[in-house]
Amino acid sequence: LMVNEHKKSAIAVKKIINEIELVVERIVSHIGQSNSSRLIYVGAGTSGRIGLQDGIELYPTFGWPKKRVDFLIAGGFDALLKSIENAEDNLNNASQNFKNLKINRKDVIIGIAASGNTPYTCKVLELSQKVNALTVAISNNKFGKLFLYSDFQLFLDTRQEILAGSTRLKAGTAQKICLNTISTMIMTKLGFVKKGMMVNMVPMNEKLKKREFQIKKHLNLK
Repeated sequence: LMVNEHKKSAIAVKKIINEIELVVERIVSHIGQSNSSRLIYVGAGTSGRIGLQDGIELYPTFGWPKKRVDFLIAGGFDALLKSIENAEDNLNNASQNFKNLKINRKDVIIGIAASGNTPYTCKVLELSQKVNALTVAISNNKFGKLFLYSDFQLFLDTRQEILAGSTRLKAGTAQKICLNTISTMIMTKLGFVKKGMMVNMVPMNEKLKKREFQIKKHLNLK
């Protein structure tokens, strides 16, 4: 039953594949206008962790500059390992974090919230929209407030969880599939993938050094 439920996550993403394609094209166009444009993931709890998981891999996998990806997580990075009381409800922190990161019109902000109503995430997107940053909202609730503060709305219709209210299940799985799809296609369209291979990867261990050698040999790259 658990596995069958998770299958529905992929189906939910596939239902909005046209919207995802539009988002990818718009993001590629937006970040291509400036060498300082950043991809910034915003979320709380499970959604924040999933955003971090996706974005943190852009450097080793594609060689995407570290300075061009960032994260705003309710409760800060401490919240990745433990629950921070009232973190997702703290609007003052959201405003301060937004200010500290100096988000501007060149940036792309991806807000993720299963409920679509997380105050922290909603506030960051609201402020981002005011400075004309490109905003994308990913939510599992069609009627969430997050969609009010975004240029693009991606609704993942995963419905009820097998464990009531536990959005780390289907909702989280769908978010990860959605983010993986978006980020991989962005990097592909920017030229960091050729013939299904990671041609700009950063080899950080022996395994990856061997992989880099094999890729270059296969594609006749120097």
